[in-house]
Amino acid sequence: MFPTDIRTRSPFAQGSYRVALLVALALWLLPLAAVMMTSVRGMADINAGNYWGLPSQWMLVENYTEVFRRTRMAQYLWNSVMITVPAMAGAVALSALAGYALAKYSFRGNLVVFAIFIAGNFVPFQILMIPVRDLTISTGLYDTIAGLVLFHIAFQTGFCTLFMRNFMMAVPDEIIESARMEGAGELRIFLTVVLPLLRPALAALAVLVFTFIWNDYFWALILVQSDTARPVTAGLAALSGQWISSWQLISAGSIVAALPPVFLFFLMQRHFIAGLTMGATKG
Repeated sequence: MFPTDIRTRSPFAQGSYRVALLVALALWLLPLAAVMMTSVRGMADINAGNYWGLPSQWMLVENYTEVFRRTRMAQYLWNSVMITVPAMAGAVALSALAGYALAKYSFRGNLVVFAIFIAGNFVPFQILMIPVRDLTISTGLYDTIAGLVLFHIAFQTGFCTLFMRNFMMAVPDEIIESARMEGAGELRIFLTVVLPLLRPALAALAVLVFTFIWNDYFWALILVQSDTARPVTAGLAALSGQWISSWQLISAGSIVAALPPVFLFFLMQRHFIAGLTMGATKG
């Protein structure tokens, strides 16, 4: 039923596994390596068709400086920060409250509400394109940072609630009952008893949601039109139209745009792994 530990398999199976792993890793890293190499090339290399060889002229500082000087990359990055951070905080906060209520309170319709959260995760987001766009236009939120923030909070809360509810179920009821017997209110129990126990899960969820929202391109393209609210993913697409021959700048911008989620992951790596493995073992 479960995968067998590779260390218990035959030497041939272990060798084949290692070869396949190296091949898969190389294929996965190949596009990233090409973008990184292009980001430090000169225009002469690109015009000459030198896409995979070593650059004849290394322009690391020049390209990464030029992408901020000649484009609106700084504004796009700031827009992404203004969209991602509040949306991540709102989605995690709402899902923690909803997950706690669904996991620890028995009320009529509990399973129905939980089923609605689950069903929302299976709705193809493409079919929501026109209704959501019309809603943002009618409410005056189209082409605004606030509109994207509110949309991402609403869109991510379903998955986050499913995530948090499962972790809340692992919190012993005896701890909550003991706090109630001591006279603590429900909000105080949630803030001072439950949330500290779920710190790894909250950190893991925050990293996932930050990555989802930061890397979003579809909704940034649908709900934003001007540079004043355009995040970095849509900004790079606009950059490729404006600087169609400057692939070194587009590649440099792509690398810069990918750094914040990577930095956040390594910053929260210990909590992220602890959150994903939380409840996997007992004792």
